[in-house]
Amino acid sequence: MKVEQELDRLLRAAKAEPELKKRLLATRQSEDPVEDFCALCRLLGYDVTPGELFAAGQDASDAKLRSVNGGGVNPIDGWDDAYEQFFLTLIWT
Repeated sequence: MKVEQELDRLLRAAKAEPELKKRLLATRQSEDPVEDFCALCRLLGYDVTPGELFAAGQDASDAKLRSVNGGGVNPIDGWDDAYEQFFLTLIWT
């Protein structure tokens, strides 16, 4: 399953389970937040790794730039960060 699908599944679960949301948000306070977030995801049965998380964000950003037929030569800050996008969505959920 693609990491984007796993993150969507995780967001739905966190929306329904406040304790899960709390646990996910707590990983942001650790010394290695991305690694700890991914470790918690895997512990809970979600296939999310740091490498896939980074690649997903980069792929999404690249696709957006390609979609403007050469007009988008500079990426918009934050579009390539699937980790931050996940947490922005989680916080507002």
